[in-house]
Amino acid sequence: MRADMQAGPRPGRTDAGSGQARPREVFTAEESERLYAARLLAAEARPYLATALFALKPLLSWPVPTMGVDRYWRCYVNPAFLAATPVEELAGVWVHEVSHLLRDHHGRGDRLAAEKDLTGSGDRLRMNIAADFEINDDVYGDGLPRPQGAVVPELLNLEPGRLMEEYLREIALGLYCRELIWLDCGGGADGRGRPWELGPDGADGLDEQERALIRYRVAQGIVGRGNTPAGWQRWAEKVVHPPQPWRELLGSAVRSAVSAPGVGEDYVYSRPSRRSSSLPGVILPSLRRRPPRVTVVIDTSGSVSDSELGTALLEVAAIGRAVGGRRDLVRVVSCDAAAHVTGEICESEGITLIGGGGTDLRRGFTKALTTRPDVIVVLTDGQTPWPERQPPCRTVIGLFPRPRRVDEDDPDYEPDLPPAWARVVTLG
Repeated sequence: MRADMQAGPRPGRTDAGSGQARPREVFTAEESERLYAARLLAAEARPYLATALFALKPLLSWPVPTMGVDRYWRCYVNPAFLAATPVEELAGVWVHEVSHLLRDHHGRGDRLAAEKDLTGSGDRLRMNIAADFEINDDVYGDGLPRPQGAVVPELLNLEPGRLMEEYLREIALGLYCRELIWLDCGGGADGRGRPWELGPDGADGLDEQERALIRYRVAQGIVGRGNTPAGWQRWAEKVVHPPQPWRELLGSAVRSAVSAPGVGEDYVYSRPSRRSSSLPGVILPSLRRRPPRVTVVIDTSGSVSDSELGTALLEVAAIGRAVGGRRDLVRVVSCDAAAHVTGEICESEGITLIGGGGTDLRRGFTKALTTRPDVIVVLTDGQTPWPERQPPCRTVIGLFPRPRRVDEDDPDYEPDLPPAWARVVTLG
């Protein structure tokens, strides 16, 4: 963390009969007290990280320049750095190191190395710098002092609030980066193991299930809090609601629908057509593209579970992002045997879904068309009759999966399949 700290003298003990001193391997009582006092300060300043902070196992290490972590949640501490750093700054270092692990910088570093062939020591240094930029731009302040020498994006004239992968594209091993050659937060920051790390078979490491559980518990404590930095909120949402392949497919289908030719296009007189110049005295309208309007029909019948309704609300928020963040262009129709229109949405948590009876999405389509949408998105389990005619706009159907129903009393029974004129994506 600090450029001015180098490993100092290594107090040791003499082995019997050898006459040679070797570095000690455990903390003194005074060192342990400083280290744990700093961790307690860190937990008081960032209580939502307490579970992760106390899951770290501190180990004395002479080779590590300052403090560093491996992917197995061991924290290696240089005693010289520990003695020279104020306890308040050590609290910030604790939070910094645990942030590397919570944000999976080692896993992301491995993926970047495989995708872009970034295997050299210089490449890993760039990853460590980029990971530090992602953490340090908003982790300090509000009771947590920034440690001396902590690197921030402004050091390279980069904007704060970005991800490790984004910073990495703009970091080159130039003059400024040479001054950061000392930086080493361990394999937990970039994925490359260090000689001083114990590895997967060493003592005091956490297995994959334990690490995943810690991340999830911390993320649960952050989601919904109003006083956490945006970087932590963004991370927690991804942990609690991880991206799903079907979500990407649905988002792609919606974006394709709203950007298709003719969608959101209309003739306007506010900007006359250039062809008017060839017809004196005649004003011709020009074709202009406006932001597309999307109406979401949510199946609220009794056959749709509460968790599926929660998923539907998440999709409404994602659809709002797909139309450029213009939530005022998205309306929601909740439909069972009847249809109910909400107003323009502001937040997905504020949408009231009405229903719980039978299902007839034909009514939902009819009500949706009164809002004059460019695209209709339907989220349903599919157990409903469908309109006989294609609506005069593009349609995307998100289908909650159901086992195939068999009517033993009617051998010719066929379920109501989604219409061929709609783009269908199976959810889950």
